[in-house]
Amino acid sequence: SGLPTERELIVQTGMGRTTVREALRILEVQGLIRMRTGRAGGAFVRRPGEEVMVEAVNLLVRGPESRLIPLLETREAIEPYCARLAALHRDADDLATLEELTVRVADDFLDSETFLDAHVDWHIAMARAGHNELLTGLMVGLSRAVRARAGDPGLMQASHREAAVKAHDGIMQAIRDKDGKGAFRRMERHVHAHTSAVQAAESAD
Repeated sequence: SGLPTERELIVQTGMGRTTVREALRILEVQGLIRMRTGRAGGAFVRRPGEEVMVEAVNLLVRGPESRLIPLLETREAIEPYCARLAALHRDADDLATLEELTVRVADDFLDSETFLDAHVDWHIAMARAGHNELLTGLMVGLSRAVRARAGDPGLMQASHREAAVKAHDGIMQAIRDKDGKGAFRRMERHVHAHTSAVQAAESAD
């Protein structure tokens, strides 16, 4: 739906043209409206979706002082349900993307940084396969925030990396079978193991 014109907003709010334009610019940057030019142009409200949720997460976790454990705990609360949705709603394209990324994550020849990138890509693709933009946005924001931390103590050891690959295989089987309960249960184990590994690594420092 469209907002009133700039002139109408000035009249309705009693604010100046500069203030109204700045407010519209902020709303556009936040992804809450989109601006169209031309005869049928103006400001139009956007339905909150993935991009809006990613930006919201970024605002919450911005800064080097943001700790890794709360991010992982939040992901642990959300991602099993994302896996359930992926199993129930994935289409052929989703499955093809996930199959390709599953193979890539399992490549023993990937260096650590490339593996971590592929691991994040797999988790984001899994979330997108559930076709819920709000949950996907949360997962994209959380996954990228986790990846932005220097390394990942929960995946840097070879044994943890092997466990992640094995977990992905199990989750993928559930997604192939459209087994929502199985996908939820296996993802729950996977993300909990990751959080526990990070906690153990941080305690050892």
